Amino acid sequence: MPIKIQSDLPAKKVLESENIFVMTEGRAMTQDIRPLKIAVVNLMPTKSTTETQLLRLLSNTPLQVDISLIRMESHAYRNASDEYLDRFYIPSGELFKHKYDGLIITGAPVEQIPFEQVDYWKELCDIMDWSKENIFSTLYICWAAQAGLYHLFGVPKYSLPQKKFGIFKNWQQEGQSDPLLRGFDDIFLMPQSRHTQIHAEDINANKNLVVLSQSDEGPSIIKTQNNRAVFVTGHMEYDTNTLSDEYWRDKNKNLPIQIPQDYFPGDDPNQKPLSTWRSTASLFYRNWLNYYVYQETPYNFTD
Repeated sequence: MPIKIQSDLPAKKVLESENIFVMTEGRAMTQDIRPLKIAVVNLMPTKSTTETQLLRLLSNTPLQVDISLIRMESHAYRNASDEYLDRFYIPSGELFKHKYDGLIITGAPVEQIPFEQVDYWKELCDIMDWSKENIFSTLYICWAAQAGLYHLFGVPKYSLPQKKFGIFKNWQQEGQSDPLLRGFDDIFLMPQSRHTQIHAEDINANKNLVVLSQSDEGPSIIKTQNNRAVFVTGHMEYDTNTLSDEYWRDKNKNLPIQIPQDYFPGDDPNQKPLSTWRSTASLFYRNWLNYYVYQETPYNFTD
């Protein structure tokens, strides 16, 4: 089934070239069906790239998904033009006028800044508070996962001695059997790119939170007991070359950067990396949409 987006969104051409069923607004208007309404608060500087990555994964279900892209009104964007944002994004103030089945809040390159010093922190807190009554399930990614755990449950973040950068092994928490991880292998891989972490003891101390999976470095997928919020510490949505692009970007700027762990064949950055997490990402987003959103959300938003 299709994903519904604006007909001139740049991601449309990329997705269509991959044989992903994309439905434009005009065609969707003729169908007597209520699609899932998903809002995406895109905090990443690479707007178009992140859009494509998430839309690719959200399209891989039998469900029609209606996407709204959200921008922060209190933030001055340097990597996207006002024309682009005005054309494809709605301001967060508009978000508060609606209800949605699902919400995704992306990561952001601000993890080394205290939460309260991020220029859009209050605005983001307003969105997180609003989501508790107006969103059926919210997915927090990377920095947003740490931000959500901190704001909603008081879970702190901790600085790492070295950037966690590469592909890391994860496994399902013993004793947990959750629909979100249905079909997962015993060991699954996830890209990570961050300078901070959360600790398992802080999660386990809160009765409202459940650790679903972990790695040697700590919890990787956490949820609330009622499934209304899911926190993912990594970037399952990343393309094959995303970590490579990040590595060479910093390397060419003479910034300190280590070779991503278990990413380049033979740890040789001149070799083409392989995707080892694509099927996991596809399954995860499919499970989230199906089990945590579609099967639980009411047909009438007022319910």
